[in-house]
Amino acid sequence: MKWINHLAIAGATTAIINPMLVPIALLGSTAPDWLEPVIKATTGNDVKHRGVTHYVVVWAAALAFALLLWDFHGLLAAFCWGGLTHVLADSMTVTGVPFSPNSDRRFHLFGGRLRTGESGEYAVAWGIVAICAVGMQLVHTSGNWYPFFYDWPGLYEQGIIDGKEWKDNRFRFF
Repeated sequence: MKWINHLAIAGATTAIINPMLVPIALLGSTAPDWLEPVIKATTGNDVKHRGVTHYVVVWAAALAFALLLWDFHGLLAAFCWGGLTHVLADSMTVTGVPFSPNSDRRFHLFGGRLRTGESGEYAVAWGIVAICAVGMQLVHTSGNWYPFFYDWPGLYEQGIIDGKEWKDNRFRFF
């Protein structure tokens, strides 16, 4: 898949959970590709595309580790989620991805019918974005809550926050 589609899928799915983690998820969504030259430069080993950086099990295990054992404000989980969405999106293509280091076959989702750069790839990616946009409207607008632009004076007037919290956040717009 093209990077724009990886970015769109990771950004849209992350925005439903926590919009502030979208930049980290975007970085993670491109990580399986940019880690290839990094590994080659640091180890000297030749790394082929959709090889060691595209193991589904590794990204899923890293996400589980971040969610269950340790994470700092969700940053590691967002990065790993971006990487997992990348390899899952690549698994929908004809070439697929390796499932684990021990697998000798490629892993394919939905039969691996998409071809990189063709219209099917864009339809899937932007269809996911559309579904997530509807999901964001349902999740983040109930009760007049929006993920951005908090109404700090309004929260203070309603007695939800105290004066100190209002003073600390009055100039924060996000």
